[in-house]
Amino acid sequence: MFSALKQPDVLRQDVLASLVVFLVALPLCVGVAVACGVPAELGLITGIVGGIVVGCMPGSTFQVSGPAAGMTVLVFEAVREFGLGMLGVIVLATGMFQLILGFLRFGRWFRAISVSVVQGMLAGIGLVLIFGQMYTMAGLKAPRTGIEKIAGTPGFIGDVLADRDALAAFAVGLGTIAVLVLWKKLPAVAQLLPAPLAAVALATLVTVMTGLDVATVQVRGLGDAIQVPGLDDFSSIGSGALLLTILTFTLIASAETLFSAAAVDRLHSGPRTHYDKELLAQGVGNMVCGVLGSLPMTAVIVRSSANIHAGARTKLSRVLHGVWLLVFVAALPAAIGVLPMAALAGVLVHAGCKLIPVKEIPGLWREHRGELTVLAVTAVGIVATGMFEGVLLGILLAVVKSAWETSKVHVEVHDAGDKVRVRLTGNATFLRLPRILEPLEALPKDRPIELDLSGLRHVDHACRTALENWAARHNDADTEPVLLRHAASTVAGA
Repeated sequence: MFSALKQPDVLRQDVLASLVVFLVALPLCVGVAVACGVPAELGLITGIVGGIVVGCMPGSTFQVSGPAAGMTVLVFEAVREFGLGMLGVIVLATGMFQLILGFLRFGRWFRAISVSVVQGMLAGIGLVLIFGQMYTMAGLKAPRTGIEKIAGTPGFIGDVLADRDALAAFAVGLGTIAVLVLWKKLPAVAQLLPAPLAAVALATLVTVMTGLDVATVQVRGLGDAIQVPGLDDFSSIGSGALLLTILTFTLIASAETLFSAAAVDRLHSGPRTHYDKELLAQGVGNMVCGVLGSLPMTAVIVRSSANIHAGARTKLSRVLHGVWLLVFVAALPAAIGVLPMAALAGVLVHAGCKLIPVKEIPGLWREHRGELTVLAVTAVGIVATGMFEGVLLGILLAVVKSAWETSKVHVEVHDAGDKVRVRLTGNATFLRLPRILEPLEALPKDRPIELDLSGLRHVDHACRTALENWAARHNDADTEPVLLRHAASTVAGA
């Protein structure tokens, strides 16, 4: 990183890239904080820590950290259940768990989580963001659960059309989304300005010039927003509900960071991410955020890709983006207070739409419907229950699906007249017991039977026990016992 200071060309490129990342991060930091139901400054604090603290640490060269839309639902639920004062404790404990996982070299194992579960997690978050933030776009109170938000859409439309102020605010949000969608169709010169910043700036300009009565971000100042956890806040950290929340934060934040790292590494030809070191860096960053009482951080693919596409050469670009955020908050705090809530909600609705893997669904439907089922169940689970339950359900289904597909077994029956030979090949597990036992139980009981298991690559305890029990009781008393032929020996059934 410091080598860039000695190379004017590299330094210039990193400074320009940091400004681009800063312009992308500014509206997203504020928007994520507002969506979480916490002061806007807390999102900026996390962005500053993600840039300056995590940016200096080893792990990834170009990945940029900060508050992420993927954690919005989780943070909102945690604040609602435990209060804003406990957020710092949760984030601090999350960072400590990430440090432990990093020291134990667990970073690489996060890559073992099914891609369908991750896509389902992002799709579920996207749906919750879309149907939750559309109420914020209109300045209306959102229902509590994801199912209620989706089911209440017809009523929401009626309320917006019936309320002039709500309709005006919703139009500002829709206009913001339209700018985000159409911005990439403009000439390359115009696209030098990041779309989120342009959309929010235009929405702010329109509301100020037209005098629209729309809600704006409430600003308290950076010093007032910081809430350092007190000793009393740590007294309930052993409770089951709080511990479960901390573990969920750790899982989701770590998985999102490391999956983002895998995606970022595909965007450049520079140094690869060291997963365990990146997990350690995230742990340190979240511990600092926890001490300051701010939002949790993860690596964010939007800011990271902007950093790479802007031509970043070293870590200096992501560090400087944190410096620009700090300078902005310190010098121009009042500028945040003019941002329309509807515009920030529009940015998050657009981000939610991008989280849904629409392009991958047709291919999964044609070739991998099992994976599509895992994706859909995970997404629906998150919407219907919550982040942790939905992800856990997706992981469980992915494991069952994998076990089912790898435990394929084939039963071959050869009737030689005086003897019946049965050969099993493949992997025999309890999941395939019906497939195995049904043809065996249909065999005649008045002739000798030889059951050849030498073609099985794996036999679990449940399946072996079931086969031995079948062999012991199958034949009549005056018929030869069933022969169980294994790979190395032949064992007679009782």
